[in-house]
Amino acid sequence: MPKKRSGGGLSSTQQAAKFLGVSVLAGAVLAGIALPAFGALGLAAKGSVESFDELPANLKTPPLSQRTTILDSEGGQIATVYSRDRTVVDLKNISPYMQKAIVAIEDSRFYEHGAVDLKGILRALNKNVQSSGVAQGASTLTQQYVKNVFVEEAGDDPTKVQQATQQTIGRKIKELKYAIQVEEELGKKKILENYLNITFFGEQAYGVEAAAQRYFSTHAKALTLPQAALLAGIVQSPSRYDPINDEAEATKRRNTVLQRMAEVGDVTEAEAAKAQKAPLGLKVKQPKNGCITAVQGASFFCKYVERVFLSDPVFGKTKEERAKVWNQGGLTIRTTLEPQSQKSVQDSLKDHVYQSDKVAAAATLVEPGTGKILGMGQSKPYGYGKNETEYNYSVNSSMGGSNYGFPTGSTFKPFVAAAALEEGRPANQSYPAPYQMSYPATVQTCSSKPWTNQGNDTLENESASEKGPYQLKKAMELSVNTYFVQMLADIGMCPVVKMTDKLGVVQGNGDKVPEVPSSMTLGSTGLSPLTMASAYAAFASRGMYCTPVAIESITQIVGGTKKSLEVPKSTCSRAMSEKTADTINTLLSGVVDSGTGRQAGLSGGRDNAGKTGTTDSRKNAWFVGYTPNLSGAVWVGSATQKVEMNNITIGGVYHSQVYGGDTPGPIWRDAMTGALEGKDSPSFNLVHIPNPPAAKDPDDGNSDDEDDDGDNDDGFLSGLLTNGGTTGDTSSTGGNDGGTFFQGQTNGNGNGGGRG
Repeated sequence: MPKKRSGGGLSSTQQAAKFLGVSVLAGAVLAGIALPAFGALGLAAKGSVESFDELPANLKTPPLSQRTTILDSEGGQIATVYSRDRTVVDLKNISPYMQKAIVAIEDSRFYEHGAVDLKGILRALNKNVQSSGVAQGASTLTQQYVKNVFVEEAGDDPTKVQQATQQTIGRKIKELKYAIQVEEELGKKKILENYLNITFFGEQAYGVEAAAQRYFSTHAKALTLPQAALLAGIVQSPSRYDPINDEAEATKRRNTVLQRMAEVGDVTEAEAAKAQKAPLGLKVKQPKNGCITAVQGASFFCKYVERVFLSDPVFGKTKEERAKVWNQGGLTIRTTLEPQSQKSVQDSLKDHVYQSDKVAAAATLVEPGTGKILGMGQSKPYGYGKNETEYNYSVNSSMGGSNYGFPTGSTFKPFVAAAALEEGRPANQSYPAPYQMSYPATVQTCSSKPWTNQGNDTLENESASEKGPYQLKKAMELSVNTYFVQMLADIGMCPVVKMTDKLGVVQGNGDKVPEVPSSMTLGSTGLSPLTMASAYAAFASRGMYCTPVAIESITQIVGGTKKSLEVPKSTCSRAMSEKTADTINTLLSGVVDSGTGRQAGLSGGRDNAGKTGTTDSRKNAWFVGYTPNLSGAVWVGSATQKVEMNNITIGGVYHSQVYGGDTPGPIWRDAMTGALEGKDSPSFNLVHIPNPPAAKDPDDGNSDDEDDDGDNDDGFLSGLLTNGGTTGDTSSTGGNDGGTFFQGQTNGNGNGGGRG
């Protein structure tokens, strides 16, 4: 017994009766004659005709959803994403065999009848009565096209899809009216073209071009006779006749199509027989949908681009409007991602941190003066398996990143120095900077209420040998904690707040950095690598901060017409004077020349500057640095904030203790070196900073001379448990430490642990 199409629930007798009513109604409408009163059926039909006349005559055809292609800055393909994998093609680019095959099997009288085939209805009715069921339908290609339009309009809404496909007289009547309109307005060739582009061929392929690619790795215009017959046969039931899953059933169906083509004179009996003997000849191309397929580890950047599109008002006033445009697709998105920089980022991460390591690493490169994101990657690849994650460690949570970002340690100190310089403090400002001290009793905030050290909390430097007095240059090179807390007490927190606001520095959750000394000096607050790279880029561009941007241009094809879409632009504004920026560049050049960032310094005479950062318990290590034409931030640490980087092996290298200079530093160095290869080597505008009197440098015996400042992660947790709430939520997305995120944040009470 023939298999029935889905959508039933009715018995064979009920289906036959229903089909009879619709068929008679269709014929009556087409002929323009009155229906006789056949009891209840006649009354129902009469009412239906009245409803038919009341239907609007204009069928609003939605643009067909198509694949979207995401490109790098040079036009290379990063990935394709789609709601429905479809590429619309003109009829001239569809094989004549395909055109004939679909007409022969679905509507052999297509060119002879109007919107409704009365002869076909009567033939189908007779056959169905003989079989005591619905063995044959009578919908024309035009009617099927209209039904597909309803389905396309429904999108991914299950309720709307059900309404668009339900077997009711009301829907059939609506379908008939629109079919008449389509026949009058489009003509046969355009209807056939539209049908072949809209219909579903199984295996995620919508339209004949996608189907040709999926099953035969060829184009629609190159389909041979047996290939075309196979695809035409699939349409009736894509799951039943799927050649990948049931070759025998698909072959049988293909041969039926070939026989029908011979019967209607499209091919000779000999041609059909030869094609029937041919193997299916599948050359299956697996669907490649989504950012997970992106090249050069750009999956996270790809998802970032998607998030930008779905969140930026430039693409639609509401999230629903933006989602509709994204799902419709047909977009070609040219991004800022530079292939050379992206490859260098991924190569460096791969060399220094293994996917299977207990900790992860993330790196982002940004172009000063433009805000363009040139590279973005991480050691845990995009995915849902062991040692994979769907979280982008480089960005804020609203863009797919961690809940709060990661504590930055001493990489925050240059913001304090820039604020002090803007307030008029000299570049050789000196403070006592003892090895250990209490936080100041009070520190002025932006409000009238100062911060107070109610718990008499203290902080200290990395080593007892680190004790002042220090001038700013040496304090920055050695990353002296007590120096910068004293500087903060001197200028107050409001200048730092103003500076970080101008530099776009916000926590990973989007909130402002709390006005607490540990956050305002020692980096106890979580930030993202993109935020840090963009902020440091302002130093490189002599004080001009540019908001990060990922999209260069977008074109969209709608109804065969290409149009350009407006895209978000980077906004650049002055964050500090050129003199302040030049002074910071001079200070941070010393960090890589003779300070804690020596292992990160670039070779070849290229000007570079940067800052290390390591948090207490060594749960996070950072290096953020730049040249005049490229800024980059590298984070290494525990995504869960549970792994302490002591006595740990990372990338095959054993570390008794991890520092910002010895682990993220080399990652930054190699990523920057590759990204800058063959490019200009501009110079900083360095300033003269008077040196302090000659004195023996403090040396704690640590070859890295790195601080261990940060937030003291015990204090980070303690702050959560006292004021921040005991959320403790985690969400696992990968193996080891690949994607579980600590749901907590400092409470803003200024404790920050024993050393801030």
